[in-house]
Amino acid sequence: MLANPWIAALVALFVWWFSTGAILAAVKWSDRHSARASFACALGGLPMLGLGIWGYTVTLADGSVAGVYWGFLSALAIWGWIELAFLTGQITGPNRYPCPKDTPGWERFLRAWGTIAHHEVLLVTAMVLLAVAGWDADNIAGLWTFVVLFFARVSAKLNLFLGVPRINVDFLPTALAHLPSHFRIARMNWVFPVSVSALTFAAGCWLERLATATTPAETVTFALLAALTGLAALEHWLMVLPLPDEKLWRWMLPAPETNKKELRPEDAHGL
Repeated sequence: MLANPWIAALVALFVWWFSTGAILAAVKWSDRHSARASFACALGGLPMLGLGIWGYTVTLADGSVAGVYWGFLSALAIWGWIELAFLTGQITGPNRYPCPKDTPGWERFLRAWGTIAHHEVLLVTAMVLLAVAGWDADNIAGLWTFVVLFFARVSAKLNLFLGVPRINVDFLPTALAHLPSHFRIARMNWVFPVSVSALTFAAGCWLERLATATTPAETVTFALLAALTGLAALEHWLMVLPLPDEKLWRWMLPAPETNKKELRPEDAHGL
């Protein structure tokens, strides 16, 4: 049953939804307590990182269906801890100040980079290390899972910087309250059509590989990657479509604080 591509796609959808909600819930809990709680939250997540690294390593030579699933989950565990460390404010960047209004574009870019520099360096380092360890491995599910997540996240950040119609900051913790001042509200930017086209093309490539898969492990691998890439494309479309995506996780989280809101055109320079 687990070799069924539809089951694999549903697994990717559920893990994406549940892991996002779990991380947001942990971050919100720590945010309501103290900076020490945020540090403890990131520290408490280290076993997840360790299990992810161990699982990724031991599944590289495992070309079975189970190995593919474990490689996929291991890459998500590594990615999840890095995002947890970012959202709790432990690994962000040297700039923790809001961007002043009417800042020139080049300066706004430098300031924006400064808010996430350490996080981005860690992501690049992790991807390089995973690629070195697993480039010629029998099981490529973990490596390509991380690669898809990395490029989708870079694309999303560029779109937020250049400007999109909808930017939801409801889930941002206090440690990252300065981030929205580096975002921009705009009807469209030149990167967005490139982003969604590239993600759609990548999903199509995974589907083509899925259609020509010759083993159950290949079927599961490409079904997982196609579903994950499709979800990344959907997340991009949610930046422009008026859909209440926050409701996917709202029931898992505490009630929002009154000072958190969605950026509208009149908030074009952030909070």
